[in-house]
Amino acid sequence: MYERYYIEYGPQYRRVRFRRPKDVVLTIIMVNFFVFLVEMVAPKTMVYLFGLVPPLIRHKLYLWQFVTYMFLHGNFWHLFFNMFALYIFGHELVKVWGNARFLAYYFFTGIGAGLCAYLFTNVPTIGASGAIYGLLLAYGVYFPDQILLLYFFIPIKAKYLVIIFGFIELLSSIGGYTDGIAHTAHLGGMLFGAIYLWATRKRTRERIREYYFYRYP
Repeated sequence: MYERYYIEYGPQYRRVRFRRPKDVVLTIIMVNFFVFLVEMVAPKTMVYLFGLVPPLIRHKLYLWQFVTYMFLHGNFWHLFFNMFALYIFGHELVKVWGNARFLAYYFFTGIGAGLCAYLFTNVPTIGASGAIYGLLLAYGVYFPDQILLLYFFIPIKAKYLVIIFGFIELLSSIGGYTDGIAHTAHLGGMLFGAIYLWATRKRTRERIREYYFYRYP
């Protein structure tokens, strides 16, 4: 399939077409569901080997856990809501960034979130939520006025949703891990997302201009 855009070529407009790349977001979602099926067979072993377990990283150097913990989830609804958010935010960001940069950002924020969980907690952490919060931040930067449905029925602009969720996670992270939710990891995903976007701010502005120019010529 092709997506068609009008781009400026000299004094007139010229129609061009681009081949639509394979959407890496769907690949990530499928991998997560596959891993969840495997996790159901041996949940304790999977969390021990591939979840983010600070003592194992510290004493046995299970460094791969900073990546693999992102693909484990506590239950079906944990997986479902993370993957739903990944599809909503990631699908649009891939159109702006392309697959390569999207993957770089996704894993940068996910690993950063895991690093924060490792530094500030001492309990196992699993789930893609840290990276999802990083995607939420990027979505708010690229599409600040896009209307989203908070809890599926409250309309709110993306930029305000980012502020609300960031504030909630900041307050919740002060209370630690008492509710079983890795608020520190969520906040860490947003923090590392901000670092990435700031470090690539020039390219970010160019991408925003290109996206809106091609979409609304």
